[in-house]
Amino acid sequence: MLIAILIMTGIAIVLGAALGYASIRFKVEGDPLVEKIDAILPQTQCGQCGYPGCKPYAQAISNGEADINQCPPGGEEGIRKLADLLGREVKPLSEEHGTEKPKSVARIDEQVCIGCTLCIQACPVDAIVGAAKQMHTVAAALCTGCELCIAPCPVDCISMVPVAATVETWKWNYPVHKLRSVA
Repeated sequence: MLIAILIMTGIAIVLGAALGYASIRFKVEGDPLVEKIDAILPQTQCGQCGYPGCKPYAQAISNGEADINQCPPGGEEGIRKLADLLGREVKPLSEEHGTEKPKSVARIDEQVCIGCTLCIQACPVDAIVGAAKQMHTVAAALCTGCELCIAPCPVDCISMVPVAATVETWKWNYPVHKLRSVA
């Protein structure tokens, strides 16, 4: 009995060491370019770019399958950052994917909400809290403003409210001056 336990322990040690070595030797690292692109994207997971989320869109940009101007939530600033990272020319936002809007969060009119849970199922970041046949509410800190919860609501009790600028969210609007050629 003792010999069997010692043999099993020896086999476990040898196999554990082999697996440990293999995990270090054959480690697969993610594409660092995809990670950098994904860090620039706004992480709204809204799908307006034509991809199911920001990570698949970042992979498509990295592979050359998608253009850098398909993200309305990222806006012109996001396009500029992606162009700088990838060494591409800055393009205007693609109109077929939407228009740039101010950052907003969903708000549920709790007097009208019937508790159908369709908005909860549509929310990609689980920012809506509630139960079946009970009033729902939005956790504003989690809401990305993707607007995916609006369409499934059968009573139209969800609206988008612009986020007020705070010290942490305020951004300087750079002045834009047209250059005139002197001739």
